[in-house]
Amino acid sequence: MNSISSRTFDSHAICNPHRPFSFRGFHPSRNVIVCSAKPIAPPPTKLAAADTSASRIGSLSQVSGVLGCQWGDEGKGKLVDVLAQHFEIVARCQGGANAGHTIYNAEGKKFALHLVPSGILNEDTLCVIGNGVVVHVPGLFKEIDGLESSGVSCQGRILISDRAHLLFDFHQLVDGLREAELAKSFIGTTKRGIGPCYSSKVNRNGIRVGDLRHMDTFPQKLDLILSDAALRFKDFNYGPDVLREEVEKYKRYAERLEPFIADTVHVMNEAITQKRKILVEGGQATMLDIDFGTYPFVTSSSPSAGGICTGLGIAPRVIGDLIGVVKAYTTRVGSGPFPTEILGSGGDLLRFAGQEFGTTTGRPRRCGWLDVVALRFSCQINGFSSLNLTKLDVLSDLEEIQLGVSYKLADGTLIKSFPSDLRLLEQLKVEYEVLPGWKSDISSIRNYSDLPKAARQYVERVEELVGVPIHYIGVGPGRDALIYK
Repeated sequence: MNSISSRTFDSHAICNPHRPFSFRGFHPSRNVIVCSAKPIAPPPTKLAAADTSASRIGSLSQVSGVLGCQWGDEGKGKLVDVLAQHFEIVARCQGGANAGHTIYNAEGKKFALHLVPSGILNEDTLCVIGNGVVVHVPGLFKEIDGLESSGVSCQGRILISDRAHLLFDFHQLVDGLREAELAKSFIGTTKRGIGPCYSSKVNRNGIRVGDLRHMDTFPQKLDLILSDAALRFKDFNYGPDVLREEVEKYKRYAERLEPFIADTVHVMNEAITQKRKILVEGGQATMLDIDFGTYPFVTSSSPSAGGICTGLGIAPRVIGDLIGVVKAYTTRVGSGPFPTEILGSGGDLLRFAGQEFGTTTGRPRRCGWLDVVALRFSCQINGFSSLNLTKLDVLSDLEEIQLGVSYKLADGTLIKSFPSDLRLLEQLKVEYEVLPGWKSDISSIRNYSDLPKAARQYVERVEELVGVPIHYIGVGPGRDALIYK
């Protein structure tokens, strides 16, 4: 939690210990040390900035990916939407409808996508839902119908892996029952049934999309997993009528879904052989990864780089550039550790300034300062070639901005990496640097050199701390509100 007064700084910093931190009207009772990072380099000329903008996307490798660095909700969908204009295929590799990607078309119309890849707004892009995704068919059809009614054609533009697992309504019910059992230790899931569906998959009694082609054996398979749920949860009502209704419903779904079903492993590898450009869209983010996240307060899949290979059936050697998407601050939804969280009115102000409410659930997101330790950990795991720093404009009204640069134990011992121990995460102290704010609207700026000096200083200090260049900077929700650096 953001209640630590100890601060450390790099050797280039010039510190003034006497200035109080202020967040609009929010004044904590503590003082912090205010630092200016080392002097930034002179800004590039506008011509140089334009040249950089023109070359960034074109230089991306044949198979590139966009992944979240934090606890999700970083704004991945917008970058995928922008980049998709230069790629022939956009593919989802993991997760399900717990992903909520908000994007805007050229006219400024808002679209909230959950299963359909964010490349769908670009009419020449083929969208692939890979084998690592769990698919709620009614939700997918609702999403497709919504896109079609808004003039976005989906016909022949979406392929769903025959190896992807089906997420049923009962998985969502089980999700809620499990959360109720956990009581005060609840995970804070979206209750979209993601975890229970992946549990069925790992238990090897799940049902895959390809099973819809064999309706003669479908009832027996569905009966098996429904019976298991009824045995496990006393409040789960199941009988012959329920099975009959589900089977009839999925007979209708199977007919409509058939044109979308494909062997996407073959499709993806054929595309790679043919030198077609492929963009992989990650759902959730690395700090929610089932292995590397704040377990058990995580998602049930692998949103880090390894999930690309297992979720699409492509080889590691073909993956090129990976872009990590990170907010200029930090948010998370649900329970779990959050070392740089701002509690009270300060967090509320950041939440409303950034409109931090979940795309999938509408839940208010917890808000805090940018956690450089977690970001560096994410960069190590994924090997990002560059970063997209989003929502920089949200910080525009702040007098001063804090960066959580290191973790220490109570005795001052430095913690060298993001720890797996939840108890340790709750007890550690965060060391902060404080940089000056820029106190001006940057939402209309499109050239990096035109950003206020303090904004450029913030961007370049983050680059310096994590060792990965920031090539894309978001300054608003629209497609064009993006600076190429």
